[in-house]
Amino acid sequence: MARSLDGLVLAPVADQAPGQVGTRTRFTYHEQGGRIWAEYAGGDVVRGHLVGTRDGDALDFRYVQLKQDGTTSSGHCLSTVVDLTDGRVRLEERWEWESQEGSGTSVVEEVAS
Repeated sequence: MARSLDGLVLAPVADQAPGQVGTRTRFTYHEQGGRIWAEYAGGDVVRGHLVGTRDGDALDFRYVQLKQDGTTSSGHCLSTVVDLTDGRVRLEERWEWESQEGSGTSVVEEVAS
């Protein structure tokens, strides 16, 4: 199993569609006893939260966010935790909006300190 996500800061490696999570967004993860949660903000996202579970290297969580334009959105994400050769962590994600149309994939990686 990859190392704990607790206390790690991760960022997307590429921008998503306009008005969504992008390279300026930062996620601060927490993990305890198979439960995960994170706060995120940056770019078009004023504030976001995710909550879910971890089973080995598989994450299953729901997210909700407030955007700069005052709208909110929510969805579901399944991620795989991958250890990178440089010691950082990557999450390979498959997500789907629940509050609107759309789905896709994304990658977030631990921000080097």
